Amino acid sequence: MPLPQLLDHLKKTAALSQVAGLIAWDQEAMMPKEGAGQRAEQTGALASVIHGLTADPRVPEWIAGIDRTSLTAFDLRNIEEAQRSYDRATKIPTRLAEESAKAASEGQRIWAQARAEKDFSMFAPALKRNVALKREAASCLAAPGEDLYDCLLDEFEPGAKSAELLPLLESLRPGLVALREKIAGKEAPRPLTGRFPADAQLTLARKVATRIGYDFDAGRIDTVVHPFCSGNGGDVRITTRTDEADPLNCLYSTIHEVGHALYAQGAPDPYLPAADYCSMGVHESQSRFWENQIGRSRPFMDWLYPAMQEAFGSLSLDGPDGLYAAVNTVHSGFIRTEADEVHYNLHILLRFELERELIAGTLEAEDLEEAWNSRFARDFGETVPDPSLGVLQDVHWSIGLFGYFPTYSLGNIYAACLDKAMRRDLPGRDAMVQAAETGPILDWMREKIHKRGRLLPAPQLIAEATGEAPSAQPLLDYLEAKFGALYGL
Repeated sequence: MPLPQLLDHLKKTAALSQVAGLIAWDQEAMMPKEGAGQRAEQTGALASVIHGLTADPRVPEWIAGIDRTSLTAFDLRNIEEAQRSYDRATKIPTRLAEESAKAASEGQRIWAQARAEKDFSMFAPALKRNVALKREAASCLAAPGEDLYDCLLDEFEPGAKSAELLPLLESLRPGLVALREKIAGKEAPRPLTGRFPADAQLTLARKVATRIGYDFDAGRIDTVVHPFCSGNGGDVRITTRTDEADPLNCLYSTIHEVGHALYAQGAPDPYLPAADYCSMGVHESQSRFWENQIGRSRPFMDWLYPAMQEAFGSLSLDGPDGLYAAVNTVHSGFIRTEADEVHYNLHILLRFELERELIAGTLEAEDLEEAWNSRFARDFGETVPDPSLGVLQDVHWSIGLFGYFPTYSLGNIYAACLDKAMRRDLPGRDAMVQAAETGPILDWMREKIHKRGRLLPAPQLIAEATGEAPSAQPLLDYLEAKFGALYGL
């Protein structure tokens, strides 16, 4: 029977892809420094095997022999995804897949060292290699006249085109800039100050993760340079980072990654592609929803403030209201992951612009730092003091993730759409958040998003979940209402 053979093959391929994810997690969280060279070879070898399985010539033969008359929607989607993956893989030479995986592993190691030493010139050659490999891969995938960047974007946001995505994301800019300018003259809230031991931060992070639904029997938490989430099903690992002067960094990095993890833990099947996440934009909607609409909301402060007192003792803030103001302070900072909700998407627009130019060849890797600094000054009015606060702050380009950044802003847009619909469906939502009893909220997401897997394209999935076509307006409305009230606008 062709269908069982195809599904078994897809499961085997997915299992090896999960192994690749585990060794990538290990490289960041556990691996000794001297293992970097071996890990690059291991990563490349595994990528070669996965590529060979994805491009196995039996795949189209199995697909051609399947009788589709009585198949479920998930089976039909598995067939479509198998064909899509096969088509992409057969256009990419095995040599290129292996070399790209090795370059990503090596690039991540070099990036971490360059970031620590605040020296972009150390990283520029590795970046140049990654860009060249991505251009080559995109050229293999592109139809005549197709934008090379769109071929890379398609890996993370299937079916999306930058020509359509750019107007949607740019539609955020006028409202965000206007809101930022209205807030600029207002007095900044009192900040949270003091010393916050790392072990106490991690204890609080675990407590918060558990309260909002993360299953530690199916995961773990570790510290890394750049937080991320890895895995699915029964093994979903999250990472965070600590700064003893700033516990909010650890707290909100954790909540963000828990949002990803809840989606991964809620997948209806850990191996088959139809049950996987819909797109990275939808994935980011989950992390941004839990981080912002829940974690930075005023109701959540009623639970979080005493939890922080228990973890750290007395705080320098005046109760939940003071904490709410502190965690939503608007300021023009350098770091994307620490950016407030008003500035965050401006960070993404900058990266989206630069990576499109890198892939198009109108910007070369060695010129990226200068381009970054000049455009950051244009958009934020600030001079970048060193590359660790600028071009070296994100891990993505070091591991070849070109086309990923716009999914963060898509995630913010989708999160606001979902939150608007959830408030309609769950009138007691704020009371749940106030008590950190968020089970019904997670259940709503499980039903509307997680259980749907990849059955629908992302815009259609959001439209069915919310009853409206996705747009930027709910996000702009949410930001205007929230920060208008906070800053008395």
